[in-house]
Amino acid sequence: MRLRQPRVQQLTPSELDPETQQMLEGMRVDGKIFNLFTTLAHHPQLMKRWLVFASHILGKSTLPERDRELVILRMGWLSRAEYEWGHHVAIGKRIGLTEEEIERVSKGPEAPGWASFDAALLRAADELHADSIVGDSTWKELSARYTTQQMLDLVFTAGQYKMVSMVLNSVGVQLEEGFQGFAGGTSASGA
Repeated sequence: MRLRQPRVQQLTPSELDPETQQMLEGMRVDGKIFNLFTTLAHHPQLMKRWLVFASHILGKSTLPERDRELVILRMGWLSRAEYEWGHHVAIGKRIGLTEEEIERVSKGPEAPGWASFDAALLRAADELHADSIVGDSTWKELSARYTTQQMLDLVFTAGQYKMVSMVLNSVGVQLEEGFQGFAGGTSASGA
């Protein structure tokens, strides 16, 4: 983690207004509310509106799940957002990414073993991260398979996770216990 301590503390249930409590209750996963959400609860109106967009990217995008997760993992890696990485390693494994593929994401699009299209997805994330544009050759390769809607979802997915990575890194949201950080180990007590 870039910051070992949060700059913005998570809110406890007693610190939340009833509307925000209700919003957070709807985001429980296996009985838990993730640190990202209890941190963003400081600004409930922002969180409420952001969640609409984030829900599209994660659950209603036209991208295949595997492609989406490759882009998200690459953007999390490039942004050095360990929290994002850890959560999307878990999601990636759940949707079928292998440990080897996840490790290879950190090595980038030129790493041996990627299919051409997978490498193009990672290259798009690299180009967007570095220069805020998908290069012509990458665009051509991806758009040969993707529809216009999918191309838009691709760019918005990379942008969403770059933005979220900036928030996570800047406010110091700590990774929950049980999630894999960059070193491949699991976080213990958010450290």
